[in-house]
Amino acid sequence: MKGNNNPMNRRNFLRTAGAAGLGSVIASGYVFGDPNKPAPAEPNETQKTEKAKYPQLPKRKLGRAGVEVPVICNGVMFNVVENPVILRASLRYGVTYWDTAYGYAGGNSELGVGQFFEKNPDARKDIFLVTKASMARTPEQIEKRLHESLKRMNTDYIDMYYGVHGCDNPERQLTDDLARWAEDAKKRKLIKYFGFSTHSNMAKCLMAASKLPWIDAVMSSYNLSLMLQPDMKEAVQACHEAGVAVIAMKTILGAQGRNPEAEEKLLTHFLDKGYTREQALIKAVLDDNRITAACIRMENVSLLQTNVAAVLDKTKLTPDDLEALKTYAAETCTGYCAGCADICSTAAPAMPYIAEVMRYLMYYKSYGDTDRARELFAQLPASARARLASADYSAAEARCPQRMPIAKLMTEALQKLA
Repeated sequence: MKGNNNPMNRRNFLRTAGAAGLGSVIASGYVFGDPNKPAPAEPNETQKTEKAKYPQLPKRKLGRAGVEVPVICNGVMFNVVENPVILRASLRYGVTYWDTAYGYAGGNSELGVGQFFEKNPDARKDIFLVTKASMARTPEQIEKRLHESLKRMNTDYIDMYYGVHGCDNPERQLTDDLARWAEDAKKRKLIKYFGFSTHSNMAKCLMAASKLPWIDAVMSSYNLSLMLQPDMKEAVQACHEAGVAVIAMKTILGAQGRNPEAEEKLLTHFLDKGYTREQALIKAVLDDNRITAACIRMENVSLLQTNVAAVLDKTKLTPDDLEALKTYAAETCTGYCAGCADICSTAAPAMPYIAEVMRYLMYYKSYGDTDRARELFAQLPASARARLASADYSAAEARCPQRMPIAKLMTEALQKLA
């Protein structure tokens, strides 16, 4: 099977890779071999020959930092202690960009990465390692989190450190004190690059980052629904011009099951072309070269192979494809929270956590990550959880650009997450 231009080749390539699991698949001149087979500890001719069998992800520059990273990173927000095989498989396919956080899986994400490095010390130099200072609010707390993460992961440096995990108010969170801490941490060679992640008020946060020379990258919710919004377009362009790397997360829209007719229409459109819905959404995001990479949770080898296949396929989405995706985004917008938290919090001051609850509900329903959703929900102030079902959301619903049924969703969250 040579080349990617033949529709049948492309269809077989993408479908087979998505269903391959641990088996072998021939695709675009490469062989998807068994990712569970341990790699030799030291590079040798056998390893080089074996590596040639595996398709390697392309790379892009990380903004003004200049370093190149794979266009897909594995969001290892799961228990890596119990699932180390995915790290070994990621290495096989060139997914050497690993994203974790202090709080993921109760610490078992970072601990699992550390166990992997303990058993495979030579692998550390090949990995672009990212973690986040979960729940840290001050430079002192961030410093403590960083040292705990370094110890957990058996490493003496972090490649990219997100000192603010979940920025929503850049004026309050991206302080001069934090800038001084970031520069000092770089001088001490504890971190190479510094940035933040954002789930809420993303356009405002990205725009703020574009004006701060000490911010190297922002990991932001970014998908088909968000990339069509004018303020997000402007903010991404501002970051691009400033050399701030943008890492997309939540690239797969969280509205599955809300509009079965729209879902079926999109699925049929892309399956006829040889893509799954998810592959098309990833390709749509990465079609924008201003986006450095897409961070995708991949906790099994089948998902890894499916996403690698989507990137390796060189066929561009056609205008017809993009129109189908735009139509789908418009028809499912009432099932997806766009994270414009300022609107919710201003309209319903008695309940300033609407965007957070929406995100936790998405983890529960769309990701199936029930434990994490409940854990995060439990961290909300008890007083806020107590009035979740009784608060008045009418003004917030009236102002919501996505026309979300907020009151109904808050009640659903209380039932599922409490």
